[in-house]
Amino acid sequence: MSSLAVIEEAPVQGEEASGVVPLSGEVFGALINLSGRRRFTSQRLVLYAVLAAQGQQGACATAREALGLFRSAHAALLKRSGDLPGVFCPELEEVYFGRSRGDARITSFAELAQRALNAIEDKLKTGPALLEQLVQETTPLLAVLNEITAVYEAQSRKHARLMREQLRGIMTDIETIAREAKMVAFNARIVAARSGQAGREFSVVAGVLSNITGEIDELVKEALSGAAA
Repeated sequence: MSSLAVIEEAPVQGEEASGVVPLSGEVFGALINLSGRRRFTSQRLVLYAVLAAQGQQGACATAREALGLFRSAHAALLKRSGDLPGVFCPELEEVYFGRSRGDARITSFAELAQRALNAIEDKLKTGPALLEQLVQETTPLLAVLNEITAVYEAQSRKHARLMREQLRGIMTDIETIAREAKMVAFNARIVAARSGQAGREFSVVAGVLSNITGEIDELVKEALSGAAA
């Protein structure tokens, strides 16, 4: 999927907006996958923290691995890096740093998980209380993560719609140019026919132009059909 459209970038906390960021369908897919990974790893983290508290061998290591994936996915979504744009629209700005306090709640959950795992691994008295708090935080956190994922999905749909509209506009312009070129070719054939022997070479050129505009017509029809899908 080509990146024909651009979306204005909202200022990330601590940064100023720097123009526009082209976002391809592949980038949106990566963003949605990372957001989904946060949801999955948060649940996996809590599950294995509970199993670790029950003494299951290897559970604490699995929980720490899930925590690492959870944190790395969040960092990748928040900070612009490579093809990933960071917080690129006002809707994400709001859900991360506004009323929902997504970033603060996600970060707090990760820190709580770290403390709980440390306490469980070291068999500290604070372990059960920290684990209980972690479990209680799971459902509210999942609601926030679902809200954020929904924003990414909505932006992806909006972006795809914008791309289709731009493609239709471009194809319409090309269609207009092709129609005008066809008229020029038709007039050139008439002039060539009236010019007798001297107009034969000109007639060949006009014929080639007419064939080209016919091919353009077919390409435009295919592109417009795809844009409407």
